[in-house]
Amino acid sequence: MVNAAPNFGAIAGTVFSFLKDCIFVAHNVNFDYSFVRKELENHGYILNTNKLCSLRMSRRIFPGYKHYSLGNICSQLGIDVSDRHRAMGDAYATVELFLRLLKNDTQNEIPKSLKKNSFDQTLPPNLPKEQFENLPKEAGVYYFRDEHQKVIYVGKAINIRKRVNSHFTGNVQTPQRQHFLREIHSITYELTGSELIALLHESSEIRRLWPKYNRAQKKAEKSFGIFSYTGQDGYERLAIDALSKLNSSPLIRYNTFAEAHETLMSLILQHSLCFTKTSIQTTAESIQSCNPDCGCKKSAKLYNKRILKAKKNLDEQQQSFLIKAPGRAKTEQAYILVRKGQYCGYGFTKETSPNIQNIFKIIQPAKHNHSAITAIQTFTEKGVNEYQIEAIDNL
Repeated sequence: MVNAAPNFGAIAGTVFSFLKDCIFVAHNVNFDYSFVRKELENHGYILNTNKLCSLRMSRRIFPGYKHYSLGNICSQLGIDVSDRHRAMGDAYATVELFLRLLKNDTQNEIPKSLKKNSFDQTLPPNLPKEQFENLPKEAGVYYFRDEHQKVIYVGKAINIRKRVNSHFTGNVQTPQRQHFLREIHSITYELTGSELIALLHESSEIRRLWPKYNRAQKKAEKSFGIFSYTGQDGYERLAIDALSKLNSSPLIRYNTFAEAHETLMSLILQHSLCFTKTSIQTTAESIQSCNPDCGCKKSAKLYNKRILKAKKNLDEQQQSFLIKAPGRAKTEQAYILVRKGQYCGYGFTKETSPNIQNIFKIIQPAKHNHSAITAIQTFTEKGVNEYQIEAIDNL
Protein backbone atom coordinates (compact mmCIF):
# COMPACT_ATOMS: atom_id res chain seq x y z
CA MET A 1 0.00 0.00 0.00
CA VAL A 2 2.91 2.37 0.59
CA ASN A 3 5.27 0.90 -1.98
CA ALA A 4 5.18 3.99 -4.23
CA ALA A 5 4.93 6.52 -1.40
CA PRO A 6 7.79 8.94 -0.60
CA ASN A 7 9.84 8.38 2.57
CA PHE A 8 9.22 10.65 5.53
CA GLY A 9 12.21 12.86 4.82
CA ALA A 10 10.69 13.94 1.51
CA ILE A 11 7.56 15.29 3.21
CA ALA A 12 8.93 16.27 6.64
CA GLY A 13 8.99 19.99 5.80
CA THR A 14 5.41 19.92 4.56
CA VAL A 15 4.20 17.99 7.61
CA PHE A 16 5.99 20.38 9.96
CA SER A 17 4.59 23.51 8.31
CA PHE A 18 1.12 21.97 8.52
CA LEU A 19 1.39 21.09 12.22
CA LYS A 20 3.61 23.74 13.81
CA ASP A 21 0.89 26.33 14.52
CA CYS A 22 -1.94 23.89 15.20
CA ILE A 23 -3.30 21.82 18.06
CA PHE A 24 -2.45 18.16 17.53
CA VAL A 25 -5.61 16.07 18.05
CA ALA A 26 -5.66 12.28 18.22
CA HIS A 27 -7.29 9.41 20.10
CA ASN A 28 -4.62 8.57 22.72
CA VAL A 29 -2.70 11.59 21.47
CA ASN A 30 0.67 10.88 23.08
CA PHE A 31 1.03 7.66 21.10
CA ASP A 32 0.67 9.35 17.68
CA TYR A 33 2.36 12.59 18.67
CA SER A 34 5.50 10.86 19.99
CA PHE A 35 6.22 9.12 16.69
CA VAL A 36 5.46 12.14 14.50
CA ARG A 37 7.60 14.36 16.72
CA LYS A 38 10.49 11.87 16.72
CA GLU A 39 10.48 11.51 12.92
CA LEU A 40 10.39 15.28 12.45
CA GLU A 41 13.27 15.65 14.91
CA ASN A 42 15.28 13.08 12.93
CA HIS A 43 14.98 15.40 9.92
CA GLY A 44 15.82 18.65 11.71
CA TYR A 45 12.37 19.90 12.74
CA ILE A 46 11.36 20.47 16.38
CA LEU A 47 7.62 20.08 16.91
CA ASN A 48 6.28 21.62 20.11
CA THR A 49 2.54 22.09 19.85
CA ASN A 50 -0.38 21.77 22.20
CA LYS A 51 -2.02 18.34 22.20
CA LEU A 52 -5.60 17.28 22.72
CA CYS A 53 -6.61 13.71 23.47
CA SER A 54 -10.05 12.80 22.14
CA LEU A 55 -9.97 9.67 24.33
CA ARG A 56 -9.53 11.67 27.56
CA MET A 57 -12.10 14.23 26.43
CA SER A 58 -14.58 11.45 25.58
CA ARG A 59 -14.33 10.14 29.14
CA ARG A 60 -15.19 13.58 30.50
CA ILE A 61 -17.78 14.81 28.03
CA PHE A 62 -19.48 11.43 27.46
CA PRO A 63 -19.12 9.69 30.87
CA GLY A 64 -20.59 6.30 31.72
CA TYR A 65 -19.41 4.08 28.89
CA LYS A 66 -17.48 0.91 29.64
CA HIS A 67 -14.87 1.29 26.89
CA TYR A 68 -13.52 4.37 25.13
CA SER A 69 -11.43 3.01 22.28
CA LEU A 70 -12.09 4.85 19.01
CA GLY A 71 -14.22 2.01 17.63
CA ASN A 72 -16.26 1.60 20.81
CA ILE A 73 -17.00 5.25 21.47
CA CYS A 74 -17.90 5.88 17.83
CA SER A 75 -20.26 2.90 17.93
CA GLN A 76 -21.88 4.19 21.15
CA LEU A 77 -22.38 7.64 19.63
CA GLY A 78 -23.66 6.30 16.31
CA ILE A 79 -20.69 7.54 14.29
CA ASP A 80 -20.26 5.52 11.12
CA VAL A 81 -16.65 4.35 10.68
CA SER A 82 -15.55 3.08 7.29
CA ASP A 83 -12.12 1.55 6.66
CA ARG A 84 -11.54 0.93 10.38
CA HIS A 85 -7.83 0.66 11.32
CA ARG A 86 -6.85 2.39 8.08
CA ALA A 87 -5.24 5.83 8.29
CA MET A 88 -7.94 7.73 6.43
CA GLY A 89 -10.84 5.84 8.02
CA ASP A 90 -9.58 6.44 11.54
CA ALA A 91 -8.81 10.08 10.74
CA TYR A 92 -12.36 10.72 9.53
CA ALA A 93 -13.76 8.93 12.59
CA THR A 94 -11.61 11.07 14.93
CA VAL A 95 -12.75 14.26 13.15
CA GLU A 96 -16.40 13.30 13.54
CA LEU A 97 -15.86 12.38 17.20
CA PHE A 98 -14.06 15.67 17.82
CA LEU A 99 -16.96 17.63 16.33
CA ARG A 100 -19.32 15.83 18.70
CA LEU A 101 -17.01 16.65 21.61
CA LEU A 102 -16.97 20.35 20.69
CA LYS A 103 -20.74 20.41 20.40
CA ASN A 104 -21.35 18.71 23.76
CA ASP A 105 -18.59 20.37 25.81
CA THR A 106 -20.91 22.27 28.12
CA GLN A 107 -18.35 22.39 30.96
CA ASN A 108 -15.52 23.74 28.79
CA GLU A 109 -13.40 20.64 29.32
CA ILE A 110 -11.50 21.15 26.06
CA PRO A 111 -10.27 24.70 26.85
CA LYS A 112 -9.35 23.54 30.37
CA SER A 113 -7.23 20.69 29.05
CA LEU A 114 -5.27 23.05 26.79
CA LYS A 115 -4.10 25.29 29.63
CA LYS A 116 -0.38 25.16 30.42
CA ASN A 117 -0.92 24.03 34.01
CA SER A 118 -3.14 21.13 32.92
CA PHE A 119 -1.74 17.59 33.08
CA ASP A 120 -4.05 16.37 30.31
CA GLN A 121 -1.34 16.60 27.67
CA THR A 122 1.03 14.29 29.56
CA LEU A 123 -1.15 11.88 31.54
CA PRO A 124 -1.95 8.40 30.19
CA PRO A 125 -5.21 8.46 28.22
CA ASN A 126 -7.13 6.17 30.57
CA LEU A 127 -5.97 7.66 33.88
CA PRO A 128 -8.41 10.06 35.55
CA LYS A 129 -6.74 13.40 36.12
CA GLU A 130 -8.23 13.62 39.61
CA GLN A 131 -6.36 10.50 40.71
CA PHE A 132 -3.04 12.01 39.72
CA GLU A 133 -3.82 15.35 41.34
CA ASN A 134 -4.71 13.60 44.61
CA LEU A 135 -1.39 11.76 44.87
CA PRO A 136 0.61 12.79 47.95
CA LYS A 137 4.02 14.39 47.90
CA GLU A 138 5.31 11.98 50.54
CA ALA A 139 7.38 8.79 50.67
CA GLY A 140 5.67 5.55 49.80
CA VAL A 141 4.89 2.84 47.29
CA TYR A 142 2.57 3.35 44.31
CA TYR A 143 0.69 0.85 42.14
CA PHE A 144 -0.28 1.23 38.48
CA ARG A 145 -3.43 -0.81 37.75
CA ASP A 146 -5.09 -1.87 34.49
CA GLU A 147 -8.79 -1.70 33.60
CA HIS A 148 -9.44 -4.83 35.71
CA GLN A 149 -7.62 -3.29 38.71
CA LYS A 150 -4.77 -5.76 38.37
CA VAL A 151 -1.41 -4.32 39.44
CA ILE A 152 0.88 -4.00 36.42
CA TYR A 153 3.68 -1.96 38.02
CA VAL A 154 4.94 -1.22 41.54
CA GLY A 155 7.29 1.65 42.32
CA LYS A 156 8.70 3.50 45.34
CA ALA A 157 9.34 7.18 45.85
CA ILE A 158 10.39 9.86 48.32
CA ASN A 159 7.75 12.05 46.67
CA ILE A 160 5.04 9.83 45.14
CA ARG A 161 3.42 12.48 42.95
CA LYS A 162 6.73 13.71 41.53
CA ARG A 163 7.94 10.17 40.81
CA VAL A 164 4.67 9.13 39.14
CA ASN A 165 4.76 12.25 36.96
CA SER A 166 8.26 11.29 35.77
CA HIS A 167 6.78 8.13 34.23
CA PHE A 168 4.59 10.28 31.99
CA THR A 169 7.16 12.85 30.86
CA GLY A 170 10.55 12.62 29.19
CA ASN A 171 11.90 12.06 25.71
CA VAL A 172 11.77 8.25 25.58
CA GLN A 173 8.81 7.48 23.33
CA THR A 174 9.08 3.82 22.35
CA PRO A 175 6.09 1.69 21.34
CA GLN A 176 6.62 -0.39 24.50
CA ARG A 177 6.39 2.70 26.70
CA GLN A 178 3.25 3.90 24.99
CA HIS A 179 1.58 0.50 25.40
CA PHE A 180 2.54 0.59 29.08
CA LEU A 181 1.00 4.05 29.56
CA ARG A 182 -2.15 3.06 27.71
CA GLU A 183 -2.71 0.17 30.14
CA ILE A 184 -2.70 2.44 33.20
CA HIS A 185 -6.30 3.02 34.31
CA SER A 186 -5.78 3.89 37.97
CA ILE A 187 -3.14 4.51 40.64
CA THR A 188 -3.20 3.52 44.30
CA TYR A 189 -0.53 4.05 46.91
CA GLU A 190 0.65 3.29 50.45
CA LEU A 191 2.55 5.79 52.56
CA THR A 192 5.67 4.51 54.31
CA GLY A 193 7.08 7.54 56.11
CA SER A 194 10.63 7.03 54.82
CA GLU A 195 12.57 6.11 51.71
CA LEU A 196 14.09 3.02 53.33
CA ILE A 197 10.74 1.45 54.22
CA ALA A 198 9.47 2.39 50.75
CA LEU A 199 12.37 0.38 49.29
CA LEU A 200 11.66 -2.58 51.56
CA HIS A 201 7.93 -2.55 50.84
CA GLU A 202 8.46 -2.18 47.09
CA SER A 203 10.77 -5.18 47.07
CA SER A 204 8.26 -7.27 49.02
CA GLU A 205 5.32 -6.22 46.84
CA ILE A 206 7.10 -6.99 43.57
CA ARG A 207 7.73 -10.52 44.79
CA ARG A 208 4.15 -10.88 46.04
CA LEU A 209 2.33 -9.43 43.03
CA TRP A 210 4.81 -10.20 40.22
CA PRO A 211 3.67 -7.14 38.16
CA LYS A 212 3.80 -7.32 34.38
CA TYR A 213 6.04 -4.28 33.85
CA ASN A 214 8.47 -4.71 36.77
CA ARG A 215 11.62 -6.30 35.40
CA ALA A 216 14.07 -5.59 38.20
CA GLN A 217 13.93 -7.81 41.29
CA LYS A 218 11.99 -10.52 39.43
CA LYS A 219 14.99 -12.66 38.60
CA ALA A 220 15.56 -15.71 40.76
CA GLU A 221 18.03 -14.81 43.46
CA LYS A 222 21.00 -17.13 43.79
CA SER A 223 22.66 -16.68 47.14
CA PHE A 224 25.46 -18.56 48.82
CA GLY A 225 26.28 -19.72 52.32
CA ILE A 226 29.12 -21.14 54.35
CA PHE A 227 28.24 -24.55 55.77
CA SER A 228 29.98 -26.91 58.19
CA TYR A 229 29.97 -30.69 58.14
CA THR A 230 32.04 -33.51 59.66
CA GLY A 231 33.90 -35.89 57.37
CA GLN A 232 34.38 -39.60 57.93
CA ASP A 233 37.82 -38.88 59.35
CA GLY A 234 36.26 -36.85 62.18
CA TYR A 235 37.52 -33.48 60.95
CA GLU A 236 34.91 -30.73 60.70
CA ARG A 237 34.99 -28.88 57.41
CA LEU A 238 33.80 -25.52 56.07
CA ALA A 239 32.40 -25.24 52.57
CA ILE A 240 30.64 -22.74 50.30
CA ASP A 241 27.46 -23.79 48.52
CA ALA A 242 24.55 -22.16 46.70
CA LEU A 243 21.47 -21.91 48.90
CA SER A 244 18.38 -23.94 48.15
CA LYS A 245 15.36 -25.27 50.04
CA LEU A 246 17.38 -28.40 50.82
CA ASN A 247 20.23 -26.51 52.48
CA SER A 248 18.67 -23.32 53.77
CA SER A 249 20.45 -23.24 57.16
CA PRO A 250 24.01 -22.06 56.54
CA LEU A 251 26.30 -20.62 59.18
CA ILE A 252 26.12 -17.32 57.29
CA ARG A 253 24.55 -16.09 54.03
CA TYR A 254 25.99 -13.96 51.24
CA ASN A 255 24.59 -12.34 48.13
CA THR A 256 27.48 -13.49 45.94
CA PHE A 257 30.00 -16.32 45.81
CA ALA A 258 32.82 -13.77 45.93
CA GLU A 259 31.67 -12.45 49.33
CA ALA A 260 31.47 -15.98 50.76
CA HIS A 261 34.89 -16.86 49.33
CA GLU A 262 36.48 -13.76 50.83
CA THR A 263 35.10 -14.60 54.28
CA LEU A 264 36.20 -18.24 54.12
CA MET A 265 39.72 -17.23 53.06
CA SER A 266 39.87 -14.84 56.02
CA LEU A 267 38.79 -17.59 58.43
CA ILE A 268 41.38 -20.01 57.03
CA LEU A 269 44.21 -17.53 57.54
CA GLN A 270 42.99 -16.19 60.89
CA HIS A 271 42.46 -19.63 62.50
CA SER A 272 45.20 -21.58 60.64
CA LEU A 273 42.74 -23.93 58.98
CA CYS A 274 43.67 -26.35 56.24
CA PHE A 275 42.75 -25.48 52.66
CA THR A 276 42.22 -29.14 51.83
CA LYS A 277 39.57 -29.36 54.55
CA THR A 278 37.52 -26.53 53.05
CA SER A 279 35.92 -26.00 49.66
CA ILE A 280 38.96 -23.88 48.67
CA GLN A 281 41.40 -26.42 47.35
CA THR A 282 43.70 -24.96 44.71
CA THR A 283 47.07 -26.70 44.61
CA ALA A 284 49.10 -23.57 45.34
CA GLU A 285 46.93 -22.65 48.33
CA SER A 286 47.04 -26.23 49.70
CA ILE A 287 50.81 -26.42 49.51
CA GLN A 288 51.16 -22.97 51.05
CA SER A 289 48.84 -23.87 53.95
CA CYS A 290 50.55 -27.14 54.84
CA ASN A 291 53.13 -25.85 57.29
CA PRO A 292 53.90 -26.92 60.89
CA ASP A 293 51.03 -24.73 62.16
CA CYS A 294 48.46 -26.02 59.66
CA GLY A 295 45.47 -27.64 61.28
CA CYS A 296 45.75 -30.82 59.26
CA LYS A 297 48.86 -31.76 61.28
CA LYS A 298 46.81 -31.92 64.49
CA SER A 299 44.23 -34.39 65.76
CA ALA A 300 40.60 -34.03 64.72
CA LYS A 301 39.70 -32.98 68.28
CA LEU A 302 42.22 -30.14 68.33
CA TYR A 303 41.47 -29.10 64.74
CA ASN A 304 37.74 -28.96 65.44
CA LYS A 305 38.42 -26.50 68.27
CA ARG A 306 39.80 -24.14 65.63
CA ILE A 307 36.66 -24.66 63.57
CA LEU A 308 34.56 -23.81 66.64
CA LYS A 309 36.42 -20.51 67.05
CA ALA A 310 35.93 -19.77 63.34
CA LYS A 311 32.18 -20.42 63.69
CA LYS A 312 31.98 -18.09 66.68
CA ASN A 313 33.73 -15.51 64.54
CA LEU A 314 30.97 -15.89 61.94
CA ASP A 315 28.29 -15.48 64.62
CA GLU A 316 29.82 -12.17 65.64
CA GLN A 317 29.50 -10.94 62.05
CA GLN A 318 25.75 -11.58 62.03
CA GLN A 319 24.45 -8.68 64.03
CA SER A 320 20.91 -8.23 65.26
CA PHE A 321 19.64 -4.67 65.36
CA LEU A 322 16.66 -2.36 65.06
CA ILE A 323 16.46 0.70 62.85
CA LYS A 324 14.19 3.47 64.04
CA ALA A 325 12.78 5.47 61.11
CA PRO A 326 10.19 8.24 60.62
CA GLY A 327 6.57 7.13 60.62
CA ARG A 328 3.72 8.07 58.29
CA ALA A 329 2.71 10.92 60.59
CA LYS A 330 4.44 13.10 63.19
CA THR A 331 2.88 11.04 65.97
CA GLU A 332 4.19 7.76 64.56
CA GLN A 333 7.54 6.03 64.20
CA ALA A 334 8.69 2.92 62.38
CA TYR A 335 11.02 0.08 63.35
CA ILE A 336 12.90 -2.29 61.04
CA LEU A 337 14.18 -5.57 62.44
CA VAL A 338 17.33 -7.37 61.30
CA ARG A 339 18.02 -10.63 63.14
CA LYS A 340 21.42 -12.29 62.75
CA GLY A 341 21.99 -10.55 59.44
CA GLN A 342 18.53 -11.44 58.09
CA TYR A 343 15.85 -8.87 57.26
CA CYS A 344 12.73 -9.81 59.26
CA GLY A 345 10.23 -6.99 58.56
CA TYR A 346 9.05 -3.62 59.82
CA GLY A 347 6.16 -2.05 61.72
CA PHE A 348 4.68 1.24 62.91
CA THR A 349 3.79 2.42 66.41
CA LYS A 350 2.52 5.59 68.08
CA GLU A 351 4.33 4.78 71.32
CA THR A 352 7.00 7.37 72.06
CA SER A 353 9.47 4.98 73.71
CA PRO A 354 8.22 1.41 73.24
CA ASN A 355 10.07 -1.40 74.99
CA ILE A 356 11.73 -4.14 72.97
CA GLN A 357 8.87 -6.62 73.42
CA ASN A 358 6.28 -4.15 72.16
CA ILE A 359 8.47 -3.41 69.15
CA PHE A 360 8.65 -7.11 68.31
CA LYS A 361 4.82 -7.26 68.44
CA ILE A 362 4.37 -4.58 65.77
CA ILE A 363 6.87 -6.05 63.30
CA GLN A 364 5.06 -7.45 60.26
CA PRO A 365 7.04 -10.53 59.19
CA ALA A 366 8.73 -10.31 55.80
CA LYS A 367 10.76 -12.79 53.82
CA HIS A 368 14.48 -12.07 53.69
CA ASN A 369 15.79 -11.10 50.25
CA HIS A 370 18.95 -9.59 48.81
CA SER A 371 17.36 -6.33 47.70
CA ALA A 372 16.05 -5.66 51.20
CA ILE A 373 19.28 -6.36 53.03
CA THR A 374 21.29 -4.42 50.43
CA ALA A 375 19.01 -1.40 50.91
CA ILE A 376 19.43 -1.62 54.69
CA GLN A 377 23.22 -1.88 54.38
CA THR A 378 23.31 1.12 52.03
CA PHE A 379 21.29 3.32 54.38
CA THR A 380 23.16 2.25 57.52
CA GLU A 381 26.49 2.91 55.84
CA LYS A 382 25.34 6.38 54.80
CA GLY A 383 24.64 7.25 58.43
CA VAL A 384 21.49 9.20 57.53
CA ASN A 385 20.40 11.32 60.52
CA GLU A 386 16.74 10.35 60.36
CA TYR A 387 17.56 6.67 61.02
CA GLN A 388 18.71 5.46 64.45
CA ILE A 389 20.35 2.04 64.82
CA GLU A 390 20.16 0.07 68.04
CA ALA A 391 22.03 -3.23 68.46
CA ILE A 392 20.15 -6.12 70.08
CA ASP A 393 21.83 -8.91 72.04
CA ASN A 394 20.69 -12.47 72.64
CA LEU A 395 18.27 -12.76 69.73
